[in-house]
Order: sequence, then structure tokens, then C-alpha cells
Amino acid sequence: MPVNADFQGRTYPPTEPYRVGAAKIREFADAVGSDDPVHTDVEVARGRGYADVIAPPTFAVLVAQQCDAQLIRDPEAGIDFSRVVHGEQRFVHHRPLTAGDVVIGTLHVDTVRQAGGHAMVTTRTELATEAGEPVCTATSTIVIRGGE
Repeated sequence: MPVNADFQGRTYPPTEPYRVGAAKIREFADAVGSDDPVHTDVEVARGRGYADVIAPPTFAVLVAQQCDAQLIRDPEAGIDFSRVVHGEQRFVHHRPLTAGDVVIGTLHVDTVRQAGGHAMVTTRTELATEAGEPVCTATSTIVIRGGE
């Protein structure tokens, strides 16, 4: 089943709230090799003007990929996850994700196109606090490999 091109322009409902925790930030910073204490030491973070420790910039992918899963799991989309290759990821940060934030993501399917026998799908996830304050725009392109 080919990827459903009619999904271009679709917007999915907002995700369940994701609570950003200091422990998760520390684990992520460790995993990506960031040794900046702004990610692990609340006093350093406060000294730099933040309310609590802040997440490394790519931390937003944790929430964005939960949003992307809505599309991947949608049987009408026609995406065979075993054929998916992650092509590109971009972030536009409106402010840092901070421990204590509760964020919600809204997934938009911006483009669905064919290229060289493969499908390419670009999604945009708008992350915002529960109060509606924009935090990050995450854009992802996946390639769904065509038949052998």
C-alpha cells in the first residue's frame, strides 16, 4: 500500500501533556554528551536566568516523535514503519524547554510526495505549554522506501 498523499495538510489532535522533568533532562544530556551544567545544576540554570534546569536543544525530539507516532500508526496513512528511514530533523526554539514545563504537541503533515520510487513525508510539530505559550517547532522528514 503506497503512502496516502491525501494526508498532506492533515492536522492531528494535540497529544497528552508531557511533563518535562529534571531527571529526564539529566539523562538526555548525558546520552548526547552535553556536560553544560545548565542541564543538571539548578543553581547554574538560575544564575543564567532560567527558572530551573533547561533541556539540550534536541530534547524536543522526545515529544515530537510521540506526535509523529500518530501518523505512523494511522492505518489509513499507508506507512510501513519497517521501511522508514529518518531523513531530516530541524528545530526552531521559541524558548528552552525547562524542568517543570508541561507541553502539548500538535502534529501537522506538511508534505507527502514521491521521489525516486520512495515516499517522503514532512511533518511539523508545534510544541506549546498547556497555557498555549509556544516552545518549539520541530520539523521532520521521513523517507518510506519503495518496493525492492
